[in-house]
Amino acid sequence: MSWSVTPEESHPILGCAAVIDRALDEVAALDPMFMGVAAQREALLLLDRLTSRVTALQTRVIAASGEVAAAEGHRDVASWMTHRTRRDRAHHRRLQRLARDCDERWHDLGAALQTGAVNTDQGHVIARALGDLDRTMGDLAADARVAPPVTADRRAEVLALAQAHLLEQAAVFGPRELARLGARILHVIAPHLDEDAEGRRLADQDRHARRVTSLSTRDLGDGTTLVKARVPAHVATRLVTTLEAFTNPRGTAGDATGESVPYDLRLGQAFCSLLEGLDPSRLPLHGGTATQLVITIDLSDLLKGLGVGTLAGGETISAAQARRLACTADLVPAVLGTRSEPLDLGRTARLFSPAQRRALALRDQQCRADGCTIPATWCEAHHLVPWSREGASDLDNALLLCSFHHHRIHDDRYLHQRLPNGDVRYSRRR
Repeated sequence: MSWSVTPEESHPILGCAAVIDRALDEVAALDPMFMGVAAQREALLLLDRLTSRVTALQTRVIAASGEVAAAEGHRDVASWMTHRTRRDRAHHRRLQRLARDCDERWHDLGAALQTGAVNTDQGHVIARALGDLDRTMGDLAADARVAPPVTADRRAEVLALAQAHLLEQAAVFGPRELARLGARILHVIAPHLDEDAEGRRLADQDRHARRVTSLSTRDLGDGTTLVKARVPAHVATRLVTTLEAFTNPRGTAGDATGESVPYDLRLGQAFCSLLEGLDPSRLPLHGGTATQLVITIDLSDLLKGLGVGTLAGGETISAAQARRLACTADLVPAVLGTRSEPLDLGRTARLFSPAQRRALALRDQQCRADGCTIPATWCEAHHLVPWSREGASDLDNALLLCSFHHHRIHDDRYLHQRLPNGDVRYSRRR
């Protein structure tokens, strides 16, 4: 099929765009459902390649169109395009950055994008990796301790080798893999420089991590608090590894009632378990005493599992939650009678001793919820007859439950029953 270019389409790029536009009009009403599988397969791959080539052409036009933005008072082409096309600003920013990089520095990458040898997703990753490498080479060139010194010619040579290597790997790998390759590209093309760069990079990262580490909380008003943290990568890895130990990722992803528990929910529950399982005796003093929670609750509410308890800071929790915490947490209960007089300011005997915990671990081996395989070392000791009802803290009145199933046994939405072997089976109330 051939198209003639009208006078107003005098530039070949406009003519190309017009041809594509008219060709799309011709097939707009056709249903791909009636294509054969082989034709669909070929069309998907060809259209993907064409999309990348058209985008590559667009970046070239962006790189040359600064006057378009200036003529209408916009900061840059990306801002002008966002205003005119009503697309996402970040999309045009990324295209403008890629256009500038290919036009000014990475000419081989630009050529590969034009031919479709590299798609735009790969192009963004390669350009970013080359930019990072260029900055690293600049740091090495300025460091008098690097021997032999990094000259301007050596810097250009390394960048050219890196660009060629990443373009070659783009025939095999997608953006994610290319990003990993790009992060270690110096190790491949100049290993002796990589040792100096890696040491500098890690030291910079450590300083940056210490500088930006933060944690904030925000009460959402629905019984939950949003915890937002930014920590060093190795700390996050350690935390996730610990939480996955609590969640027992190799075991079933469902609970004892057969309900599926999403991975992020299990991690959140594991985080709660981790905090509740901290040994207060090993924590710094807080307000003159080892970190503890003091809760005030009416005795009748505690016995019935209804009503609310109040923490020292004014926050409220359910009576059922207070009963659960009383099993294992370092909780100082201030139980009030009918005239609000303190009846009990904590009984140390309510907590199972380390020796009792060891005995329970030997006896139960794991969580006693039917079907749960969380090991005993990650479980909590539960009073079969609640401590609030004078239940004794002895082995005959104890059962090991993981944090998730310990919550379940105090959740009034669920019924539970002891099986002949002593395990606990849960079912949702009708």
